[in-house]
Amino acid sequence: MDCLFCKIANKQISSNIVYEDDEIAAFTDVSPKAPVHILIIPKKHIPTVLDLTVEDCALIGRLYMIANKIATDKKIDKSGFRLVMNCNRDAGQSVFHIHLHMLGGRVMSWPPG
Repeated sequence: MDCLFCKIANKQISSNIVYEDDEIAAFTDVSPKAPVHILIIPKKHIPTVLDLTVEDCALIGRLYMIANKIATDKKIDKSGFRLVMNCNRDAGQSVFHIHLHMLGGRVMSWPPG
């Protein structure tokens, strides 16, 4: 498979990993949009949100629980952070492997992008 995030999860490409277990990896974004910009991915390859199945529900829930842990570790849990998951090109998805963007460490504006 020629998926960038699968290669990171499989250690074929090095990355600054901030969390990892058997199902999930989280690493710093190489083009950060905030002082804290972490990508949280399932190791299972799922191209877009539209490709999720009922069997993926627990895995997706774990992405959010890991985000909570990382927010606490990075000390942005009290000030606040944003979680974003884009779906397809018009929404800004450039790597077709679902991932949560965790953005924090600065005030966020609304509406985004």
